[in-house]
Amino acid sequence: MVIAATSEGISRAEIGRHRWAEIAPMWNMSKKGFEELYEKLPSPKPNFEDVWRLTGGNPEMLARLYQANWDVDLVIERLLGAKQLKDFARKWGQYLIEIVEDPDTLFERDFPEELKEELIAKNLIVYDMYKRDPRLWIDEPPPEKDLELGIGEDVAWQTPLHREAVKKAME
Repeated sequence: MVIAATSEGISRAEIGRHRWAEIAPMWNMSKKGFEELYEKLPSPKPNFEDVWRLTGGNPEMLARLYQANWDVDLVIERLLGAKQLKDFARKWGQYLIEIVEDPDTLFERDFPEELKEELIAKNLIVYDMYKRDPRLWIDEPPPEKDLELGIGEDVAWQTPLHREAVKKAME
């Protein structure tokens, strides 16, 4: 038996192509569980709701914010560099404007396939989301749609911070 945990769409596709693979998605932490983790961090710290809206419950983004002394701009700048988002935004900006507002436009509109592939390869989005049936998910599925957190019915930003980094790259 092998268990592989990944949030990367390319890994999911590569593993999923095997007949022996059973894919079970896991979203970020539930709000309650995330708040318990947040409470373990020493003060001073920002308001929980602000942190929730930035991370969408992603514990790695919580760690990045904490390590950056809660400097959101620093975390975004690091994402900009790590994901090479300025060149990406120059190339795809005309489409990204819509996708930033509602990630489902990537699924609903006739955007270039290469754009979808790059978004997945850069681990910026989760594409082709599963039904929100709890039996299909490990832990708690994400909401059906929450545009504040960047979650659509079929497509979601990895985290709100990823979406904010793309917005910043388009400036």
